[in-house]
Amino acid sequence: MQLPSFKEVYSGLISTSSISSTDPSWDEGNAQVIEKLATWLKDVGFEVEVTEVEAGKQNLVAKKGSGEGGLLLAGHSDTVPFDEGRWNFDPHALTEADNRFYGLGTADMKGYFAFIIEAVKKVDWSKQTKPLYVLATCDEETTMLGARHFTQNAPFKPDYCIIGEPTSLVPIRGHKGHVANAIRITGKSGHSSDPSLGVNAIEIMHEVMFALMQLRDKLIKEYHHPGFAIPNPTMNLGHIHGGDSPNRICGCCELHYDVRPLPGISLDGLDNMLRGALKEVEAKWPGRVKVVPLHEAIPGFECQHDHPFIGGVEDICGTDSQTVNYCTEAPFLQELCPTLVLGPGSIDQAHQPDEFLAFEFIDPTINILSKAMYKYCF
Repeated sequence: MQLPSFKEVYSGLISTSSISSTDPSWDEGNAQVIEKLATWLKDVGFEVEVTEVEAGKQNLVAKKGSGEGGLLLAGHSDTVPFDEGRWNFDPHALTEADNRFYGLGTADMKGYFAFIIEAVKKVDWSKQTKPLYVLATCDEETTMLGARHFTQNAPFKPDYCIIGEPTSLVPIRGHKGHVANAIRITGKSGHSSDPSLGVNAIEIMHEVMFALMQLRDKLIKEYHHPGFAIPNPTMNLGHIHGGDSPNRICGCCELHYDVRPLPGISLDGLDNMLRGALKEVEAKWPGRVKVVPLHEAIPGFECQHDHPFIGGVEDICGTDSQTVNYCTEAPFLQELCPTLVLGPGSIDQAHQPDEFLAFEFIDPTINILSKAMYKYCF
């Protein structure tokens, strides 16, 4: 049997659209790309199991070898939507130009599975003692549905996990979490000539924003992690809209904000701090202040700083591990085993028009994955 080439797998992944989005007009599911990936993994000796998590949303788990422990290589099979009209290349085709692969998912991160398959082909598996697993999840770009489902139902416990997000082949040992909420104020509209006729939602939101900025300062004062370039939790007031006319009392106002908590800050604790910050405003304006999550919160992540897995992967890569501010599936997979984030391509290319992966990452990535397989499966 002739095994598929690296480029054939890469091209097949990119040309099979698997956009996930909270906007139903964009959301596609990932069943077709999972079907292709399952075939290729079987071709190189994996046992493959596909689980439907929701209609059209699938997780794939593949296993090569037997025994306990072993190494899990994980990644997500979905992509974000793309900016129509802003791409110079077809986002759903693998295009070679300027020593780069262009296409949606080349860096973030469907292309990673082509590297795994190519590395597997280059390893002599005759003396394997521990299993190699591959996990491909759904909906990382929206709800982390696939990673949450896998962690809650994992049929095995690997020794270690590497998630192949684009890190420019630098091991990532920790990142902040992400909490995004909408605060909705319901006032009472009326004619602006008589303020007593209504309740101005913008004025209540002013009080809410003051309370949030006090909470922001409290987070900066009380929480510090020297391992991050920005060593404190951050809060961003990112979107606000209220009212419709200068001569009407504003009846509705909505604010969207996010918090990036450090590892170790519990999501429940953060929610309690928010409720505490808004307690006085809510008491003053009963029934008029509502907090609604914009997505399910993602906790911060950190692999135990002195764990030998960090040193082992640093040795393989020839570079020190770092921390980052963006989010991955790591806090969920870390519940199973020590986890690092490490993959080809730059995070700067993620979610951008003309997303690409530079050819300079190809050979080093295959080499690193092969070494990881030998180190943790033999």
